[in-house]
Amino acid sequence: MSGAGAVEAKIAELGMTLPEVVPPLAAYQPAVRSGVYVHTSGQLPMVAGKLPVTGKVGAEVTAEEAKQLAATCALNALAAVKSVAGDLDRIKRVVKVVGFVASAPDFTGQPGVINGASELLGAVLGEKGVHARSAVGVAVLPLDAPVEVEIQVELIED
Repeated sequence: MSGAGAVEAKIAELGMTLPEVVPPLAAYQPAVRSGVYVHTSGQLPMVAGKLPVTGKVGAEVTAEEAKQLAATCALNALAAVKSVAGDLDRIKRVVKVVGFVASAPDFTGQPGVINGASELLGAVLGEKGVHARSAVGVAVLPLDAPVEVEIQVELIED
């Protein structure tokens, strides 16, 4: 099976659309497959080729806005997975999520922000979306993005 399947139908049911893969901003690939694993590069919350919001979480960007942006990052990560796996229905499970939050010096709510990505993956993939995770506060991200997310998934063997 290739193309749009049950996972993409679930994305549509949730009122979302799987975007095109965000083109790399430098010398890397959006996703790489190694055996049954797909590792994505860090995905910014790009929508139609641009960032909807920039700045630090806890300053210019609220935690709730950043949580929604983290969900967008996760959707972009799924698009990157599809680009090398061919079909999101091949996902056996999400193994790991790493989220980076460009944080104001006193902001400590990184886990709540990255919940946006985790909750999106759970809503789309159910039990297959349950994963290990890190949520890291950083000084700055590319293009002054508030959040960046990378995922690792295991595929059903060919």
